[in-house]
Amino acid sequence: MPAFDPVRDAVLNSPVESRRPTSLSALLNPQTDFNYDSPRPSSSSSLPTASPMAAPSTIPYNPTKRITKPESVLIPLTPDEIERYRNFRGEGVARLTAKRKRAASDEPDPVDSRPLKRHTSDVGVVVEHYNSRPDVGVVQRLESPIIGLKNFNNWVKSVLITRFGHPALAKSAVTGPPGSRMRIARGKVLDLGCGKGGDMTKWSKANVKELFGADIAEVSITQARNRWEGLRGARFDATFAALDCYTQPVSKAFPPAKLAQPFDVVSMQFCMHYAFETLQKARCMLDNVSRYLRPGGVFIGTIPNADLLMENLDNIPPNAEELSFGNSVYRITFENREHPVFGQKYWFFLQDAVENVPEYVVRWDNFVQMASEYGLSPIYKEEFHQVFEEHQEHPEFKPLLERMKVVDSDGASAMDEDQWEAANIYIAFAFEKR
Repeated sequence: MPAFDPVRDAVLNSPVESRRPTSLSALLNPQTDFNYDSPRPSSSSSLPTASPMAAPSTIPYNPTKRITKPESVLIPLTPDEIERYRNFRGEGVARLTAKRKRAASDEPDPVDSRPLKRHTSDVGVVVEHYNSRPDVGVVQRLESPIIGLKNFNNWVKSVLITRFGHPALAKSAVTGPPGSRMRIARGKVLDLGCGKGGDMTKWSKANVKELFGADIAEVSITQARNRWEGLRGARFDATFAALDCYTQPVSKAFPPAKLAQPFDVVSMQFCMHYAFETLQKARCMLDNVSRYLRPGGVFIGTIPNADLLMENLDNIPPNAEELSFGNSVYRITFENREHPVFGQKYWFFLQDAVENVPEYVVRWDNFVQMASEYGLSPIYKEEFHQVFEEHQEHPEFKPLLERMKVVDSDGASAMDEDQWEAANIYIAFAFEKR
């Protein structure tokens, strides 16, 4: 007769149900109803059939190197405990989650596997915003509630590029032998703040030889490069780089050999105002524009109209709770009523485009004076509505209004009054390097 063993006897004398094992799938899915008393199907008749109840072993369980105490009993997890551990997030997961700066999106991951650069203060807000903006296709873009405004802004940029960029590029055109049908390549363009490459088609139609695109948002640069790779027909050469052109020189992004031949055109569309946070940033931006721009080359761009912004700010009642103005499409909110030359910040919202990012007032006279120190002289400055009035009957730009869907075949505008008001926040400009 075997020696008395209280643990063995307690187990053997317990009900059969309490000794049934709990599978891993049962722990992870407690709702599964396992019937252990049902016969299990056999995949092969050659397998031996187990007896209903095997005879208990007479060998006492007495390991010499046991870890648990003899009296310990493995208690199955309750359904509540299973659910709690299923969703358990350890300290490591919590740390990784806390470090994540932006919500998950449908944006493609950058080709470069290196982590995105970190930016602080207002710059970080701007970078995060543009990195998280989706690069929608043409069909989805047409569904934008402000598609009329977007098309009009693109038309204004096309006017600038055609009127001032094309002549500058033509002076550097590379042509084939007389009588040949060789495609004419027309000079070099530096697009600072190129974003997702929205002006790529415009430069393609200008038959540029080389395009250099720089932007502070790394995800946008990846999308711009992808857009260039997807261009149909003969592509111009293109180089893209993530760069804060308000604090870093262009030479940090592009090798000396690429910069040896100067640019014919430098373009900054809807982004130059970010440089006017400080005098240092504005000077760095102007140096990047001018240093590699050839004499006779042009600097074109679009910026908010400081005179209009100041007029609206001054018209806000003194007792207003918020220094804000706008309509259903856009809203501008100033921090205070002060008028510093640099760093006068406001927050800008534009429906389906800009989500309350910090921007800075560009005082035109101050901008012109600073630009002259870098050999840049203004040759054009018009508010957007003036650009329209000046070019709406032009033999080239009038048909373009319809092709770009700014107006329909009857001349009716795709913009409502609120969109038209938002468009006229901006001015278009062109400088020439002496």
